[in-house]
Amino acid sequence: MKRFLQLLAAGLTLALGSHAPAQTAYPSQPVRWIVPYVAGGGTDNLARALAEAMQPSLGQPLIIDNRPGASTNIGVSVLMQSKPDGYTIMQAENAALLFNEYMFAKLPYKPASDFTYIGAIGRFPVALVVHPDFPAKTVAEFVSYVKAHPDKVSYASPGNGSPHHMAMELFKQKAGINVQHVPYKGAAPAMTDVMGGQVPTMMLDLASGLPIIKSGKVRVLAIALPQRAGALPDVPTFAELGFKDVNAYAFHGLIGPAGMPPEAVSRINSELNKAMQAPKVVKLFSEFGFEALPGTPQDFYKLSRAESERWGRIIKTAGVQLD
Repeated sequence: MKRFLQLLAAGLTLALGSHAPAQTAYPSQPVRWIVPYVAGGGTDNLARALAEAMQPSLGQPLIIDNRPGASTNIGVSVLMQSKPDGYTIMQAENAALLFNEYMFAKLPYKPASDFTYIGAIGRFPVALVVHPDFPAKTVAEFVSYVKAHPDKVSYASPGNGSPHHMAMELFKQKAGINVQHVPYKGAAPAMTDVMGGQVPTMMLDLASGLPIIKSGKVRVLAIALPQRAGALPDVPTFAELGFKDVNAYAFHGLIGPAGMPPEAVSRINSELNKAMQAPKVVKLFSEFGFEALPGTPQDFYKLSRAESERWGRIIKTAGVQLD
């Protein structure tokens, strides 16, 4: 009898197991894509183009959720409160990935351990531009003019802690000049005042600024990349002009909360890399002057941490604090 009951129990277990639901393949529902900036800007446009390209192959909608503010910390807070199930991801850039851990004394997250790194997207080049009436027509003339007029030249940026702000701080350190920072609430008002001559100069990302550069409403002096930008092949790099370490850009990638399932990370990374080859996305990247950086999650993590260390030194030297 005992043997019979054991066999019966085993049979029931097998029968029940054979009817157990199979594990659902990822993704089985829409994925929320947090953008920590307002709708309509360069980051938002980039996110929407990539999401549109990824969605058919992914098989589920990618829903853009704009959560601007607090140097992207509002968006990060929403991400950190989400389940690490692969259904909430965020488009992160310099602030969350590279800058904030040095600018905020009490940051409630650690980029090295509190994010799942899904994949790099790429980077927007940043260029030094001036109003057309500004006396300097080259970087050398710009440096000479600023040194001859100490504390008299100001520069605009989209805000404290922005890539544009830190790019100018880096240039100031390397050139030994002092230019006064005028932070704005976004790239559009900063560009408007530079075009109008209220502020003579700024570091401008090509995603926002390429049209006004090509229109002649500002004059571009140099690009802050190791090589010339394809969108502006006639513009020299800072390295060509004697400032070899002035490399700065708006760096973008996809992250999730720590502990995301490996299959979700792998799937989104694969779809992201494929989307960057879609003709519509390639065209948009070209128009933005955007450099794609496809690769593995490990590539993204290593690049982010190396850049974080580099910018940490720059930020500490500049003494930039946001709290």
